Amino acid sequence: MTVAVRVIPCLDVSAGRVVKGINFLNLRDAGDPVELARKYYEQGADEITFLDVTATIDGRATMYDVVRATAEQVFIPLTVGGGVRSADDVARLQAHGADKVGVNSAAIARPALLGEIADRFGAQALVLSLDVKRRGGRFVVTTHGGRTETDLDALTWAREAIERGVGELLVNSIDADGTKQGF
Repeated sequence: MTVAVRVIPCLDVSAGRVVKGINFLNLRDAGDPVELARKYYEQGADEITFLDVTATIDGRATMYDVVRATAEQVFIPLTVGGGVRSADDVARLQAHGADKVGVNSAAIARPALLGEIADRFGAQALVLSLDVKRRGGRFVVTTHGGRTETDLDALTWAREAIERGVGELLVNSIDADGTKQGF
């Protein structure tokens, strides 16, 4: 059996700029998201993912202008997450060029949101973003860009989310983020 390898750059965005940090902390500017997405596209990426890492914390919508500008220049699937709280948010993101939408904090606060999105847009458009952190011998899910730890076991939550209609999982390891030590 041959395993297909897909390259999906995931760009964390804050205040309209790509940011990089270590363990979700000490974020520093890493460039323009549209320009970087275009470069990854030109280099053969299969998809692009944008995560607006401060939208939920700031209580605002995600970056529609960045999504539109990227969709006009990058012709591969585009996933966008951050600040998605309703099926209407998904509709707005898709109208601006997103193919798939990632949800995290809002789905934990109100799990029925997953079914609402999947029923309206299909499982193929719904990505569950899991920001996980090791606690003891297990992984727990966090919200608000990794700032708020929950008691939810990551595997249990992933299974429930799939049952509710999620088509893909995007797992972000807070412990490994930015360390260049592997997944």
